[in-house]
Amino acid sequence: MSTALLLTACTKQAAEYDATGTFEATEVTVCAESAGILLRFSSVEGQPLTAGDEVALVDTTQIVLQMAQLRATQMVYDSQKPNHRKQVAALRERLAAAQREQKRYEELVADGAAPRKMLDDATTQADVLHREIDALESSLGTQTATLRSQREAAEAQIKVLADRLDKCHVMAPRDGIVLETYAEPGEYVTTGKPLLTMADTDEMYLRAYVTTGQLERLHLGQKVTVYADYGNGQRKEYPGTLAWISQRSEFTPKTILTDDERADLVYATKIRVRNDGLLKIGMYGEVKFESKEP
Repeated sequence: MSTALLLTACTKQAAEYDATGTFEATEVTVCAESAGILLRFSSVEGQPLTAGDEVALVDTTQIVLQMAQLRATQMVYDSQKPNHRKQVAALRERLAAAQREQKRYEELVADGAAPRKMLDDATTQADVLHREIDALESSLGTQTATLRSQREAAEAQIKVLADRLDKCHVMAPRDGIVLETYAEPGEYVTTGKPLLTMADTDEMYLRAYVTTGQLERLHLGQKVTVYADYGNGQRKEYPGTLAWISQRSEFTPKTILTDDERADLVYATKIRVRNDGLLKIGMYGEVKFESKEP
């Protein structure tokens, strides 16, 4: 490791740091969102991933078949849709003929050339045809509305299956590195089964613990100096930003040192650090707080 990047520990340890802790990263567990045989899973520990990369594929056969079946059902509904114009056309032609006959008898009755009963019969026939057309149009409208509803229900089911199909393709939710895998190709997975854990290691956090007396010197967004401990007295300095201060105290973890060895209760903090590729999860680190900005 280049000596230009590393600093030798100071002899007076009390002046080196205000708090200590370990480095961590934001971890995400990627789970299966659909049940089935895991057809493809090639992720390995240490593999870099980009948001949107496919990390696994669950068997889609049954979903694809169900979608095909529903589309065929939609075609059946479409074929059953009645043709209003054609089915009503014959009745309208009969009505037009009856209305012509009615008009002719009106003229004959007016001239005294035909009995009134013949006009009444023609009028009744026209009225009957009117009612038949209205009833047929109502029936055809109901049938069309029913078929439309059935088709829309099938379309909604297809959309549900399309969503399930998308979820068979498991994608990386963010950029990061694969930390651990929990599955193998050919394994049957259930919805919610963890497949892998990944972490964004480009931005790391030092979880350090401070005493009550140190809190008054701290504020969110404060610039601090972080030291990564590489062992053998070698450290590297990083600029850091105080990103979080716990609202609840806790007993001092056994592996943590504070500026007050007598402190029993401490507060956890997170210092955000940009990783240059050398920082690792679990690595020991120290932090030196600067004076609180006005």
